[in-house]
Amino acid sequence: MPEMTFDIRWPNGTVQSCYSPSLVIHDHLATGVDYPIDDFVRRASTALNIAADRVKEKFGFYCSSAMQTLDAIESAATQTAPGTVRVLSMTPPSLPSEENRDPAS
Repeated sequence: MPEMTFDIRWPNGTVQSCYSPSLVIHDHLATGVDYPIDDFVRRASTALNIAADRVKEKFGFYCSSAMQTLDAIESAATQTAPGTVRVLSMTPPSLPSEENRDPAS
């Protein structure tokens, strides 16, 4: 299962590195885009829960790292000033082509 990382910047300037066990983040967030905090948390939560479910389907257990990332995002969201969250980068930077994509990702 391909994994990825994504870096975000909170309104107060803090940069946070995040982990996902799946490329599903690309379906919910885009590099260089600013999201209102509530929208960002909702999108990240949806994507990370899907990622954790995919790990459970494939390996029989949820990905604790995905849930730790979500906890860190939710915690930071409650401790930052109003504003937007910018997605700075995603690694890998784009989805693989459909013919090469792992259907479990």
